[in-house]
Amino acid sequence: MKLSRLVLAVLLFMPVVTQAQQQKKKERKREIYFSWGYNKEWYTNSNVYVKQPAPGSAYTLHNVKSHDHPGWDEGLFSTPISIPQYNYRLGYIFDRKKGLGFEINFDHTKHIIKDGQQVHVTGVRNGRHIDSTVNFSEGNGFYYYLNNGANFLLFNIVKRWHWYESKTGGFTLDGLGKAGIGPVIPHVQNSFFGEANDPGFQIGGWNLGVEGGVRATFFKHLYLEFTNKLDYASYAGLKVYQGTAEQSFGTYEMILSLGFTIQAGKKLP
Repeated sequence: MKLSRLVLAVLLFMPVVTQAQQQKKKERKREIYFSWGYNKEWYTNSNVYVKQPAPGSAYTLHNVKSHDHPGWDEGLFSTPISIPQYNYRLGYIFDRKKGLGFEINFDHTKHIIKDGQQVHVTGVRNGRHIDSTVNFSEGNGFYYYLNNGANFLLFNIVKRWHWYESKTGGFTLDGLGKAGIGPVIPHVQNSFFGEANDPGFQIGGWNLGVEGGVRATFFKHLYLEFTNKLDYASYAGLKVYQGTAEQSFGTYEMILSLGFTIQAGKKLP
């Protein structure tokens, strides 16, 4: 009698074990993900160095204040999704157990020198020494827009920490750390002393950044990610009227993204 009960218990338990083993076999070593989101920035004050060889000008705008232009706060669904400050991520986790991966990380950020501020200008303009303060405003012939993007592109190393998983595996909560370096691809549009450039995109320097945040994954594939990012960008060769400009600044950025992830690669043993 006892033997028959034992056999019955084993037979009842076997499907559970088999199901668990099959579920485990479905797990794969790697993972691919993509996300799209929007961002908000704050910039450090910075200097702008302007060189115009033809008219004999080389001057500096000191300690200028700048701001972003989110766009999504003016009606996100009333404009194309690429008009506001957006970001996308394309990532590849090559070891899910260790949480290590690589990511292409792009932020369409807008950097605008604040209109109406008093800016100290020193150097040489049209062959003459200058040391004065100007009212930096479009009405006075001054504006400086990276409004189609300061555009940070980073190639990141990613580390993911697994914090929590529901019993069914349908919900997980992870911590993320990212760090990388890459080019900046600004769209420059500016005017100094009433002399405007021809606006356009260009590769104009480099940036490096670190990012940390939280990812909540629902139904195993759909996730919401919130991160904070610090970036330092150095721009050179930016087109101005008959010359170029240089500028460097730091950025603090908050990013909210919606993404999709799938497992890939060989099945785990």
